[in-house]
Amino acid sequence: MKKISVILTALLAAVSTASIQAAPLTEGQQYISINQPRSAQPEVIEFFSFYCPHCYSFEMEYKIPTQVKEALPEGTSFKQYHVNFLGRQSENLTRAWALAMAMGVEDKVKPGLFAGAQQNKFSSMDDIRQVFIDNGISAEQFDSAINSFAVNNLVNRQNTLAESFQVRSVPDFYVNGKFRVNPQGLSNDSVNSFVTEYVDTVKELLKK
Repeated sequence: MKKISVILTALLAAVSTASIQAAPLTEGQQYISINQPRSAQPEVIEFFSFYCPHCYSFEMEYKIPTQVKEALPEGTSFKQYHVNFLGRQSENLTRAWALAMAMGVEDKVKPGLFAGAQQNKFSSMDDIRQVFIDNGISAEQFDSAINSFAVNNLVNRQNTLAESFQVRSVPDFYVNGKFRVNPQGLSNDSVNSFVTEYVDTVKELLKK
């Protein structure tokens, strides 16, 4: 009986281990390879828009970017870049997001920028500027930096990479410059299973 008990315990442990291991990735299912040079350092890039309702859900409800960032191996960078093809103030929001990155205040202004864009409250850069002021960035800081050399460079980087990767829809995640996560190929059994598979796919692609 003891021998049988030991065998059953070992079998159950093996089944449990197998069940929690991520399924092997399949080209064309969980990810798509792209014809780009591999990044010099491990990196994950998300393209998004404050106007995009799916981006809002990814960020504010499902917390996918946060979970991806927390799961990354040491030495892997995570960047979020704004795109220009959604919404009437998209170019101004791309510049404002560049300013947020340059100042290191992304987490402070992100909720307000999402809320304003989702509710279509932005009619000019002045409206976007107010979000920064409401979140502790002075008018002087905003005005002196919004057209600075550093911000201009970050605006160009966002636009250039979005064009290079031929981003046409968001949210869109790229790993090491070589792989695009394919959300249509991930589990849709539940929100939790989708989020878990999304994060696991990014982690596995970093190993390829």
